[in-house]
Amino acid sequence: MILTDTHTHLYSSEFDKDRDLVIKRAKDSGVNRFFIPAIDSHYHENMFVLEKKHPNMFLMMGLHPTSVKENFREELAVVKNKLAQRSFFAVGEIGIDLYWDDTFLRAQQEAFKTQIAWAKEYNLPIVIHCRNAFDEIFKILEAEKSSELRGIFHCFTGTLAQAQKAIGYNMKLGIGGVVTFKNGRIDKFLNQIDLQHIVLETDAPYLAPSPNRGKRNESSYLCLIAQKLAEIYSVPIEEIAAITTQNSIHVFGI
Repeated sequence: MILTDTHTHLYSSEFDKDRDLVIKRAKDSGVNRFFIPAIDSHYHENMFVLEKKHPNMFLMMGLHPTSVKENFREELAVVKNKLAQRSFFAVGEIGIDLYWDDTFLRAQQEAFKTQIAWAKEYNLPIVIHCRNAFDEIFKILEAEKSSELRGIFHCFTGTLAQAQKAIGYNMKLGIGGVVTFKNGRIDKFLNQIDLQHIVLETDAPYLAPSPNRGKRNESSYLCLIAQKLAEIYSVPIEEIAAITTQNSIHVFGI
C-alpha cells in the first residue's frame, strides 16, 4: 500500500528534534510520497535541505497568503526567481486567508493572480490555501480558468456546493484531519464526491486527525485519514490509497 501526503511541512522547526524518526514512521505506515508546500523565503533553505537528505520529497514554490505583507512584491520576486532557477512540482501554497483580518486582501488577491499566471507559464498545478475566502478564491478562479489550470484545494472544509464548484475549476479536494473531527462536517457529504476528485494530506504539523487532535500532526497520521475515507466510501483502505495516490500523480505529474 502506497499513500501520498500531498501537503506536509516536514521542514517545520516543530520537527527539528526528531525529523528522521517522523519520516521513518511515515514510511513504515505506507506513506512514501511527500509533497512539500512553500510558505515564504524564510523557509526555502530548510526545504532544500529536506529534499537533499530524504528521497521522495517533492517541493512546491510559492508565497503563502498569510505571508503577504507590506513587502509581498519582494517575496514574489524571490518566488519568480526560484521558479526560473530549477524545477518544482507545483506553485503553492497560494491563495487568500481572511481568518484574522482583511488588511491585506488586495495584496493577497494580486499575489494569487500573479502566481496563477506563473503556474500557467511553467505548466504547473496550483495548491490553494483558502480560509474564510471561498467567494474571493472562486472569483479569481473564474477569471483565470483555462484548460491548463489545475491543482488542489488544500485542506478543503467547505460545503458540498463549494466542493462541486472547486472540482468544476479542475481542482482536486485535499482531505486531511478535519474529516475525522466530530464537527468537521465534510464527512457528511464526502461520499457524494467521486474518489477521482480526492487527494490525501496531513498539513503536518497542523490539524492532526482524531484521536490525536490538538497534538503535533505528522505524515504517519495519514493512515487515520485514509481509514476514515475507507469508512465513508465503504471500500478497503488499500483502494483509498491506490486511487488517491493515482490522483496525486495526475495532478503533479509524478
